Amino acid sequence: MQPANNSYILVINGKPEGPFTVEELKVRAIKPGDFLKTPEMDDYKEAHEIAELRDVFHFKKRITAPQYFAAFDQRLLASVLDWFFVSGLYIILGFTAILFVSDQESRIMLAISLLILIPLTNLIYHIVMESSDRQATYGKQILRITVTDTEGKRITVGRAIARNLCKVFSFISIVGYLMSFFNRQQQCLHDIITDTMVIKGRLF
Repeated sequence: MQPANNSYILVINGKPEGPFTVEELKVRAIKPGDFLKTPEMDDYKEAHEIAELRDVFHFKKRITAPQYFAAFDQRLLASVLDWFFVSGLYIILGFTAILFVSDQESRIMLAISLLILIPLTNLIYHIVMESSDRQATYGKQILRITVTDTEGKRITVGRAIARNLCKVFSFISIVGYLMSFFNRQQQCLHDIITDTMVIKGRLF
């Protein structure tokens, strides 16, 4: 076991305090469910989720269902950002190509190509990013929200494919997106079908 050298911010009565060394945390007799973070960590974690503290305090890692869910407006803004990133690139390329294309037929073919390529690229982009280690597209990363399974774990490529294809049902019915307002996990129809969630980081 490597020596514990990190210092931790500890949440006490809802307020972050510290930093504390591991030796100071021993004096405070922290519990597995206490929230802590190092200066390098992006977000707070429960003590049992941190490998160093599990080794020192002999905590057993527990599977904890996510409790912080991304609201509809956060998800919508992330989608707008992602469509902007993907579409913007193609639009720039399209306008550049038009400058060198004079006949009407070629311009029409170019427009049709963009109408096919933009949704296809967007689909592939979402599948790759949501099943990656980051568990989120760039739009979601900006808003600090991630796609997970119902236990908060990374989803597989297969589930990412199913989730994004099922968005068709949410889009066609519209109600599929509105369902997020009527369940605690704020899941849309495609999330419910594929047992996925969009969660956000803890805030203090």
